[in-house]
Amino acid sequence: MGKFLTDQTIAEFRTQGATLLQGVFADWVDVLRDGVAANMADPAPNARNYQTEGGGRFFVDYCNWDRIDQYRDFIFNSNAAAIGIELMGSKSARLFHEHVLVKTPKSGTPTPWHQDLPYYCLDANQTVSLWIPLDDIPRDRTLEFVAGSHEWGKFYRPQRFDGTPLNEDDGLEELPDIDANRRDYDILSWALGPGDALAFDYRTVHGAPANTSASAQRRAFSLRLVGDDATFAKRAGVVTSPPFNDVGLLHGDALVGREFPQIL
Repeated sequence: MGKFLTDQTIAEFRTQGATLLQGVFADWVDVLRDGVAANMADPAPNARNYQTEGGGRFFVDYCNWDRIDQYRDFIFNSNAAAIGIELMGSKSARLFHEHVLVKTPKSGTPTPWHQDLPYYCLDANQTVSLWIPLDDIPRDRTLEFVAGSHEWGKFYRPQRFDGTPLNEDDGLEELPDIDANRRDYDILSWALGPGDALAFDYRTVHGAPANTSASAQRRAFSLRLVGDDATFAKRAGVVTSPPFNDVGLLHGDALVGREFPQIL
């Protein structure tokens, strides 16, 4: 298996917690667009639709790889897992879950600043999300990342896309007000084209503005991978997202099983 990324790109990912991979999945854009269309036509029970006053829609769904053929094709037949291994520095790549996020025109719903790991039923250091746009996304409507925040050693309280806490009494601290103090942080963002990917650590603080465009939608497919050190985390009294309620693992068990297949 050849090398897909430069040493500089890998170093950026590990030091910043996020980096841009230009055009790495250009050949898969049509496949993933078809998958998103199939997903939106037949959403899973956990799917969410956030409607806005302007008539826009923010559609979110996850864990559909085993029923959406296009998702499964991409996960197991693209170079995504090999790219993930290079970024994580792992020997293997395992699927945690996939996630689709669609902001239609006039979707006034921003994605609040957050980390992904506190939402999840896992503990790991080797993690990577590959967030793949399926439309052109200008810089003023793209994801933003706080560089280096994956090394803060912090777990911040998860919240829903509408800004309400996922759990009221989880014992976690509130995320600092990034927007009110933007000058205090090194904030990364990139204009994106279909088939690019934003690679970021589950611990990296990130968010996204609303899609205020009157005509352009913003479709994205995000693949969440883990490396060699992922273990199942049972967080007592806490709702995780995705919930994975039927997983028969104990706290500290290696993250294995039908729900979390090894790709490479």
